[in-house]
Amino acid sequence: MRFFSAALLFLGLSFAATAQPMASIEPLPAAEPAPPTGAAPLGLKADKPPRRFSILPVPVLFYQAETGLGYGLGGLLSGKFGDDTTTRASNIRAQFWTTQKKQSLLQLVHTVFTPGEKYYLNGEISAYDILLFYYGTGNNTRSQDESSQAYKLLIFNQRVQKQLANKLFGGVMYRYTRVKDIKAEGFTEGGAPNIFLTDPRVSPAERQDHQTSLLGPVLTYDTRDNVLSTFTGSYLDVSAMLGGLGLGSDYRFARYQVDARHFRPLLGSNKTILALQAVGQFHTGDVPFRELAGIGANFGGTLYNNANIMRGIYEQRFRDRQMAAVQAEVRRKLIGRVDAAVFGAAGQTGYKVTDFDASGMKYAGGAGLRFNFIRRDRVNLRLDYAAGSGGFSGLYFFIGEAF
Repeated sequence: MRFFSAALLFLGLSFAATAQPMASIEPLPAAEPAPPTGAAPLGLKADKPPRRFSILPVPVLFYQAETGLGYGLGGLLSGKFGDDTTTRASNIRAQFWTTQKKQSLLQLVHTVFTPGEKYYLNGEISAYDILLFYYGTGNNTRSQDESSQAYKLLIFNQRVQKQLANKLFGGVMYRYTRVKDIKAEGFTEGGAPNIFLTDPRVSPAERQDHQTSLLGPVLTYDTRDNVLSTFTGSYLDVSAMLGGLGLGSDYRFARYQVDARHFRPLLGSNKTILALQAVGQFHTGDVPFRELAGIGANFGGTLYNNANIMRGIYEQRFRDRQMAAVQAEVRRKLIGRVDAAVFGAAGQTGYKVTDFDASGMKYAGGAGLRFNFIRRDRVNLRLDYAAGSGGFSGLYFFIGEAF
């Protein structure tokens, strides 16, 4: 198994008290005669106000062949802004980890609904010092071309949307990435030069420090009952971003993306949920290697767009200008706070959309367990095992469902 990722799942149980909502203030009993001046009022409770937000700390421990042992701490703040019942729970996630070979991640990700869901805010700020395997570009890259690639990466990705109608949001999205200190040394296992240095699809400028900056409109229709773990509802997100010199980008290109999801209970109750997702990402212009569309999931964070697509394939194992993928998952309540899930996915990349065909399809799938840590906001700890095309298999741990 090339990759292992797991958390000290139940160590966080010692923090259960911090994750439970506090008691609410009870109503006062019927009025009684006023007490003498200076006496304590009758019937008042010493209870504290109800807690709107809960905190879930999660230790992180993982192993990758290219990085060695990694360790760190993650955490999630979840709850509602405002008292109205129409506003869905928001969440803010943070994590930090480092590895034996001195890679690291510092990240903040948030999904926020303001009171009445008048505004929908979503985004991330991430700083990576990462070492990955690179296999080249295209839908048919070879395992024997596996080469190490290291760089420092800054991602600032933010969308601000206003409610246009019930469950419909529109606004703008901005994405900035900066890649620096790129290193690609050594040879493949077969003795060939590092593929990143010889890939004809990667220009000399892309092997140097560079940045991208994109801005554009985004429209979202979202009827999900809960963002982190959905029982029912649909989600459709459509965006178009343009990048160029006027925005401070070193590359001129456009990205168009559509993300459609649907959730529904099976067997007449919320104990069994069917989750479906279809994603397409398409580019025109001069796209640098790191911003190409790709399939292959990572163990957490959002190192690439669509980081949870194709669990069981190494992150961005297959990358090109265009990408399309679908995945399905059945989630089943087992006992107490423990649930189980099985999932499968199919997808592919291509230089042009017309390059897509059945013979180029990549597949992945697996199964996992969930532990419902914060019942009020339906916050799950997720542990999945998956395998897929490209000769990869591994365990994935994260807070919240994959989609």
